[in-house]
Amino acid sequence: MKVTLSIIKADVGGYVGHSDVHPAMLNRAREALAEAKEKGLIIDYCQAKCGDDIALIMTHTKGPDNEDIHRFAWDTFKSITEIAKELGQYGAGQDILTDAFSGNLRGMGPGFAEMEFEERKSEPVICFLADKTEPGSWNFPLYKMFADPFNTAGLVIDPTMHDGFRFEVHDLIEEKKIIFSCPEEIYDMLVFIGAPSRYVIKHVFRKDSDEPVAVTSTQRLFLMAGRYVGKDDPVMAVRCQSGLPAVGEVLEPFAFPYTVAGWMRGSHHGPFMPVGMDWDTPTRFDGPPRVVALGFQLKDGKLVGPRDMFADPSYDNARRRALDIADYYRQHGPFEPHRLPLDEMEYTTMPKVVEKLKDRFIPLSEKERDR
Repeated sequence: MKVTLSIIKADVGGYVGHSDVHPAMLNRAREALAEAKEKGLIIDYCQAKCGDDIALIMTHTKGPDNEDIHRFAWDTFKSITEIAKELGQYGAGQDILTDAFSGNLRGMGPGFAEMEFEERKSEPVICFLADKTEPGSWNFPLYKMFADPFNTAGLVIDPTMHDGFRFEVHDLIEEKKIIFSCPEEIYDMLVFIGAPSRYVIKHVFRKDSDEPVAVTSTQRLFLMAGRYVGKDDPVMAVRCQSGLPAVGEVLEPFAFPYTVAGWMRGSHHGPFMPVGMDWDTPTRFDGPPRVVALGFQLKDGKLVGPRDMFADPSYDNARRRALDIADYYRQHGPFEPHRLPLDEMEYTTMPKVVEKLKDRFIPLSEKERDR
């Protein structure tokens, strides 16, 4: 059976501040999803969240970028926004950048990750939801899952994985893409994906077909809005087992709380902390950035789950290390590397400060230049 898995997310109001989602808003999302299933628009669904972001996880047979699916998500987020406004939630409608739906969600604010594939006899899928970070945050774990044999033993010992995978990388600034075949082009690819603020892994494919095995959301809000409107809080879906990384290999990269951009006001680096769904509400300096993992078994398009994959004590060390790293970064205050470099601050108040002070900068004298 060919099925489409869609994860569509948006921040349409925080409770309290940017830390959580009000129960009434989550209830509206569940009601809308139930109605869509009853009408036959979707096969199955799961309403989920991470921090102040609501995610609609859906299965259907309409393929990616389908107008009906995207319109449904848009209308749902618009209706939830009205509840957010009634309850005085912070940043109500933050990710709704326009009033009119235009065929799909591209450039409209909500983030989405979708892939269409032939469902296997057993189809384990993990949906990752993040808060207080950017799309490039998935670069490191996807590289580890599908290209690093120190993480994924199957790349060495599983004959069906030994040839590697293909990675589709997007340049979010110039709006271009390139496909790398790995392992033979790993070093070339790392030149780009090591700069996750610009180059983002969008898809991972099997080498023997065009079938996707992983997909991410790549929408960057500030590029769409032309101003800072919050970090992008990306989502990702990864298929597992039977010629693909095992569930444990897909989760293993998150045992290391690597550094990502985002955190407070979307302007700071911090550790990416894996947490169970009961701990997905960031409050310390609006963070630190965190990720939840919802595991499903797909059967005839139905989502059997979710299972809370990070609600496991084996990630306790990662969480402890993340807190130590958070302490280290916070002691830098407004200094880099805690604060993002200037080229990533252009959508904050930084340009206004530069403009205000530009006439106070004077050229160095020849004597000063020689010092």
